[in-house]
Amino acid sequence: MKKPRTIPYRRRREDKTNYKKRIKLLFANKPRLVIRRSLKNMTVQMIEYKPKGDHVVVSAHTRELKKYGWQFSTGNLPSAYLAGLLAGKKALAKNCKQGVVDLGLQTAQKGTRVYAAVKGVIDAGVDIAHDKEVLPNEERIKGEHIAKNDYVKDEKHKELPKAFEQCKEKIIKG
Repeated sequence: MKKPRTIPYRRRREDKTNYKKRIKLLFANKPRLVIRRSLKNMTVQMIEYKPKGDHVVVSAHTRELKKYGWQFSTGNLPSAYLAGLLAGKKALAKNCKQGVVDLGLQTAQKGTRVYAAVKGVIDAGVDIAHDKEVLPNEERIKGEHIAKNDYVKDEKHKELPKAFEQCKEKIIKG
């Protein structure tokens, strides 16, 4: 007689949730820093576990950067850092002082937009466990690699590092 086959949960079948990873993150008893990326935007959220369902404490999106004078792409590394910084400031305002990174099903690669957002949250003052080697360097965070690129036709991108600093100051001041 055959043993009955166990069918995985729906979200696992759809490759949306890795439950083994989620359980390990929940055992930390800290809010999760959830970072999700798309081609043009980033979303950075602090989420707490509740028995009836997760509760979003704070959320920041790269589209919000326009309020702070950001006129460049919202899908690049500097904007990811600024979204992380904004989420970190909002988290501190809600008394959320620590967390654990939840990348979900994304592949963790050194120096990517995801880790730029993590660095932004850390620079805001939130205590996040991390390895300094995976964070991007300051030159890339400021967008100097974009300004130096010869393939960029638009002259306004030469001003990206300066605009980055201005936007960063506005976010820090609140």
